[in-house]
Amino acid sequence: MRNPADDLLTHDELPPGYGTLNPFVAVRGPGGAPGFIRFTCDVLGARETRAARAVDADELLIHAEVRLGASTLMLCDAKPQWRFTPALLQVYVRDAGAVLDRAVEHRARVITDVSDFHGGQRLARFLDPWHNVWWLFEYGPASVAPSEAPDVVPTWRPDPSAPPSYAHRTIDAALTRLGPARSAAAFGGDDERAGGDLFCNEAVAWQESTARTAHPRPE
Repeated sequence: MRNPADDLLTHDELPPGYGTLNPFVAVRGPGGAPGFIRFTCDVLGARETRAARAVDADELLIHAEVRLGASTLMLCDAKPQWRFTPALLQVYVRDAGAVLDRAVEHRARVITDVSDFHGGQRLARFLDPWHNVWWLFEYGPASVAPSEAPDVVPTWRPDPSAPPSYAHRTIDAALTRLGPARSAAAFGGDDERAGGDLFCNEAVAWQESTARTAHPRPE
C-alpha cells in the first residue's frame, strides 16, 4: 500500500519560497487584501511576490502572496457573499514584544501579552484589523520546540484543580467571542475598546498609543 506521505513534496522538490503546506487568508475588512499586505509588510517585514497578484473581474484580489521569512502566505479579498472565515496564524520571531508593539501601532489588538510558555519559549497573540488571530512564538537558544522533544506531552494545566493559565484563558475568551470586522470604524468605537460583542474584557487590551500596558496574569 502506498504511503500517503510519499505524495507530498518536501525540501528540494518544492518551488523556491514555498513550504509543503502554505496558509491562505480570505481578507474582509478595512482596506481589504491590499491593506492586509501592507500590514504584514509593516509589522513582520513581509515582501509581496508581485508576480502572484491576480485581480478578478470585480476588481477584488483573487490571489496574492507575501513572503515572511522562510514561508509564503497566500491571500485574497473575501467576496461579499462568503462567510467570515478568520485565519489563525503562528509565526516564529526573535522578539515577540517588538513585533507586538508594531502590530499595536498598526491598529492590532493584544489578546495575550508576551508571556513565558512551555519549552522555554515566549508567547504573544494579537488580533489584526481584519480579525485574524496571530500567535507570536519567541524561540531562543534555551527553547525546546515540540519537534525537538516529540515524546514529551505538555499540558496547559499541570494541576487539573488549578484555574486555567493566562495564556489559555485569553485565547479561549478571544476565540469564543470572535466575529467579523464590521468596518474600519469597528477599530475606533468606544464599544469596541471596551470589548463590545467580540471579546471578554479580560482577553483584549485596546491601546490608544504605541505604548502597551501589560495584562495582569493571575496564577
